[in-house]
Amino acid sequence: MALPNTNFGSEKIARMLRGCRAVWMIGIGGVSMCSLAELSLQLGFAVGGSDRTDGERLDHLRSLGAEIRIGHGESIPAGYGVVVYTVAISEANPEYCAALRGGIPLISRADYLGFLMSLYRERIGIAGMHGKSTCTAMCATAFETQDPTVFCGAELPAFNNHPCRIGSRKEHFIFEACEYMDSFLHFLPTVAVILNIGLDHVDYFHSMEQIRKSFLHFANLVGESGTVIYNADDPECVRTLESCQAKKMTFSTLHPDADFYADRIRAEHGKLCFDYYEKGEQKAELSIHVCGKHNVYNALAAMGAARICGIPVGLAADSLHRFRGVKRRMELRGYWNGAPVYDDYAHHPDEIRATLAGAKALGYERILCVYQPHTYSRTAGLFEEFATAFRDADRVLFADIYAARETNESGVSSEKLASAVRENGVDASWSGTVAATAGQMQSEIREGDLVLVMGAGDIENLFSIVPLTEIEE
Repeated sequence: MALPNTNFGSEKIARMLRGCRAVWMIGIGGVSMCSLAELSLQLGFAVGGSDRTDGERLDHLRSLGAEIRIGHGESIPAGYGVVVYTVAISEANPEYCAALRGGIPLISRADYLGFLMSLYRERIGIAGMHGKSTCTAMCATAFETQDPTVFCGAELPAFNNHPCRIGSRKEHFIFEACEYMDSFLHFLPTVAVILNIGLDHVDYFHSMEQIRKSFLHFANLVGESGTVIYNADDPECVRTLESCQAKKMTFSTLHPDADFYADRIRAEHGKLCFDYYEKGEQKAELSIHVCGKHNVYNALAAMGAARICGIPVGLAADSLHRFRGVKRRMELRGYWNGAPVYDDYAHHPDEIRATLAGAKALGYERILCVYQPHTYSRTAGLFEEFATAFRDADRVLFADIYAARETNESGVSSEKLASAVRENGVDASWSGTVAATAGQMQSEIREGDLVLVMGAGDIENLFSIVPLTEIEE
């Protein structure tokens, strides 16, 4: 059983940290925890932590002076006055239990992040069921002239494949606001960006009403002086935020009266281009080096957040033109037999549809999709949506479901999902383990294909098996 978030508030955490100069982090190798560790080091704390496996992120933290333990020990090393934990660990974690026994204050990752962002004047939180990491990265790019601090849920090529950037000023804090287990309700946004609202994380959210309540709560966190900017083309956003008490602004590709609007969306030489409007007046022509209409919404949200914070249109637009994407978001990894092989984190039906639509628009003869479902609960809970999500693919190979923290209580399987996708007119089959899937993928690729590897589990291991031809610079 996963642990809940604490709910202390920034003032109480400030008191807990008073006099404490060393912080221990359980699960320090995670994307967000690694970023928290790096910021804590910059703020003058000594930092240590543990994780189950070693890796590049931990090597990076070692280079900055962090003490790293591989595996979870039976005690917290001497000298650490506070323990920060990720809710992904269980209540039986030996270090968590040791902190309880020793009376060492325990703070959840979300609560600790909420405290750190309270030190900044403007706090821009990017929320939504899909697209958060990409939009956070676009915001970071749009704000780059302001030297922002950025916390993203994905590794960013612009930051040397690190998920965070530590700015030198306490002005702008841009962060990905994850809804899982209501983590984003521990944050303190002054600008709340909401990209979309839908059903996901069915192991925690049991109804759309629960989800709407959570997103409304997040929006209202900005208070009387803050601003909520949301997608006016998303019916659930409109419905959920109807009763929001904060100042509201909108972005859209359908409604010219939106505060931030995109018109004449078109693909030109591998870029997405569109005319950018504010309150009915054209302000710029924007171009971004990514594909898919969903990225137009991400760019509008980033521009809107930048404008709300006073960044001139020209500066933000010029910065966005230099955006080159996010790791594992339609990332070109190389070639196999002349076919480009892309890698994408999509693991929800809406994300799969959007990514496949963007891939189809690139004009290849055939799209070969390799997909690893993520968790039994999501696959079972959204089974019918998954069954119809692959219609823009010509061929789909389904690897085994990635279990993550779960056991299979529903009897769902990748073999059953492949059968349901075939019933919806798409050539699909179950390919087994990641290794078996890699072998079958290599045997099926042909000239004129675009290959799209998708999933949020360990499907990335496929790239250590398939010897791709490197991308020419």
